[in-house]
Amino acid sequence: MPSSASECSLPVLGSLILLLTLACAAEDANQQAPWPTNGWTRSSPEQQGLDPAPLVALRDSILAGGFGNIDRMVVVRNGYLVMSERFTRDYRVLSRGARGPLGCGVDGCEDSTELHQFNYLHPDFHPYYQGRDVHSLQSVTKSVAATLIGVAIARGEIAGVEAPLLPFFEGYDLSGVDPRLADATLADLLTMRAGIEWHETDRPLDETNTTLQLEYADDWIQFTLDQPMDAEPGEKWVYNSGGSHLMSGIIRAATGEYIDAYAEQHLFGRLGIDDYHWKKTPRGYPDTEGGLYLEAEQLAKIGYLYLRDGVWEGERILPEAWIAEATARHVDRVGMADWGYGYQWWRLDTQGRDIWAGLGFGGQFLLVLPVYDLVGVINSWNVFGGNQANVLGAFIDALLAAANVDVEEPQGAQ
Repeated sequence: MPSSASECSLPVLGSLILLLTLACAAEDANQQAPWPTNGWTRSSPEQQGLDPAPLVALRDSILAGGFGNIDRMVVVRNGYLVMSERFTRDYRVLSRGARGPLGCGVDGCEDSTELHQFNYLHPDFHPYYQGRDVHSLQSVTKSVAATLIGVAIARGEIAGVEAPLLPFFEGYDLSGVDPRLADATLADLLTMRAGIEWHETDRPLDETNTTLQLEYADDWIQFTLDQPMDAEPGEKWVYNSGGSHLMSGIIRAATGEYIDAYAEQHLFGRLGIDDYHWKKTPRGYPDTEGGLYLEAEQLAKIGYLYLRDGVWEGERILPEAWIAEATARHVDRVGMADWGYGYQWWRLDTQGRDIWAGLGFGGQFLLVLPVYDLVGVINSWNVFGGNQANVLGAFIDALLAAANVDVEEPQGAQ
């Protein structure tokens, strides 16, 4: 990086012109960008030191249909909104006649009983809710819910992640619970190592899938607590959406509030997120395994909170060590390739660069690249079959290419 403004004016040759121009722009950008509480301040990729070409190329590929049903793409650099793209999809047409384990689309439902919030194929409910601009986040909800656990710890309402799990559920029937679950901590739950047997990613979307069974249950919390265990707490990583839903019960037990109301007061309200929808289970608990809907630019604020170490407008919202702990690789080699897992956050580290991520069914991605001060959001709804290219990989590649990655020696994952 140049060390002074005068160096930015030195003549350079060939392909170095673009690199130096972008580097100078990044240096000159106001690193204390206005907080986006009342909306993001817009800038251009070039003004924030990004090469726009990779992002434009990805946008054009999305427009050409190569990645299926992409709805939104948002990029924030240095606290400025540098790209916010909307891709119009007619889900009434796309869903017409569709029917399967996930629900039924337009003209595919037998009667009105099939029209409900857990029908993933009908455009009244997914991906946008009731024609509003809020988009289903699916399992990115888990990352937001875990953030609210951090808020409750910061406020002293939860002692910490080493707190035992079962005392949060003293009002439930624990008579049939495996005794080993008494040794599980909140940290075990957050890292998906509570030891509960769960068949989600290893089963098709049918009646054998534990998560589909969960969504047909009357009491999601009791259903999850009643599941058998196949490992000691902390021993085995298993993707478990039922465990993630227990966060809804934990916030209720610890604070006396349902997690949606708690979020509105202590997180969403402080970040200026004033429009959301949160699906409810039959017992009235907000669905923390996948029920939150946010608009893409609003979701980017959650990523920005993590970029700013849990501080917003000078006030600490999350505990001082929370960001490092929540995004640490508590578990390695999960999911694809060498992904890691933290407190309901994924680590998708690429080329030695840290990437923190919330990931959701249908193509929901919240990416945070801390070393480059980048937040990226993509919303999609690829649930109707067909083959689509991997937009997650393409998005990561585009963000890294736009940042003109210039670290000579890749930095190891933390």
